[in-house]
Amino acid sequence: PPAERPASLPGVFVGGDAVPYELVGVISPYNFPLLLGLIDAVPALAAGCAVLVKPSEVTPRFIEPLMRLVPDGLPLQVVEGDGRTGAALVDLVDAVVFTGSVETGQAVARAAARVFVPAFLELGGKDPAIVLAGADLDRAAAAILWGGTANAGQSCQSIERVYVAREAHDEFLALLAGKAAQVGLTCEGGPIGPIIRPDGAEKIAAQLADAVARGAIVHTGGTIERHGGGHWCRPTVLSGADHSMLVMTEETFGPVLPVMAVDGPDEAVALADDSRYGLSAAVFAAPEEQAMAVAARLRAGAISVNDASLTALVHEGEKHSFRRSGLGGSRMGDASIARFLRRRAFLVNRSDAADPWWHPTKE
Repeated sequence: PPAERPASLPGVFVGGDAVPYELVGVISPYNFPLLLGLIDAVPALAAGCAVLVKPSEVTPRFIEPLMRLVPDGLPLQVVEGDGRTGAALVDLVDAVVFTGSVETGQAVARAAARVFVPAFLELGGKDPAIVLAGADLDRAAAAILWGGTANAGQSCQSIERVYVAREAHDEFLALLAGKAAQVGLTCEGGPIGPIIRPDGAEKIAAQLADAVARGAIVHTGGTIERHGGGHWCRPTVLSGADHSMLVMTEETFGPVLPVMAVDGPDEAVALADDSRYGLSAAVFAAPEEQAMAVAARLRAGAISVNDASLTALVHEGEKHSFRRSGLGGSRMGDASIARFLRRRAFLVNRSDAADPWWHPTKE
């Protein structure tokens, strides 16, 4: 809390402290189950809260080894269960944090409103990358490939659509497809893991079928494969994409990079902002001033400049999600802890004189 200071009224001083929420509930998703189970829990603990975590029932295997490591006395508990358990959790806590889909996030927000507790929501994304003429195309292709396919694209900050200046489009597309063709699956020794949920594989397949039916061209990947009982999708590069296709407008959550040619920065920004999401984005341009000018026009909470998906690795930058990608305080930077604290003010009058606004009374 700030040091005590004089108020605007003579003789009055303002101080204060910070009061943590007693119990914070965390409802975490199936992707990155350990990381996203703790990314809100640890700051809440640092703020002085007790924390109750309800991870996704799809990926619960980390719970038992995690709880073996939790020291006695640390007010952290993890419970298993499905959506009904998450709904019950909201009724028990003093603040709730949810990471997941927009639709479920809206349900959590409604439930939190009914019991009058704050809800911090980190929801979906459809992150765009913009590549302008003059950018380092080889660097842009390498960064966007990683940003769109790390963890098989199952990250909220994954690059899911790419807008390239028309004069650079063909060269960039060739570089991106060439690099993507060299990236294999983990079952072959490569870095691309399986699709976590069967319905996720179905969604990817449906979006690819829709794109091809509407004229998109598949340069790499493009199919769901089965290996060892799991579903896999190789890095998929599409060209000829446009906003009539689901793959350009709805969250994919897979290693798919649709590329669209644009006529300059204005069209790129207009298309990038043509979305219900506003989580993050990326801009590649030279000089840097041009990239920053474009970044400042995007309606998204974090913009990687001449790189992609840096929010996965750089946690110092405080940010808010725009549009339906989230609600509430930043989970990055100092605000990641401060959002779990309520400010309390102490207003101390050290004057012996009567306040002039008091009701006049006879002695």
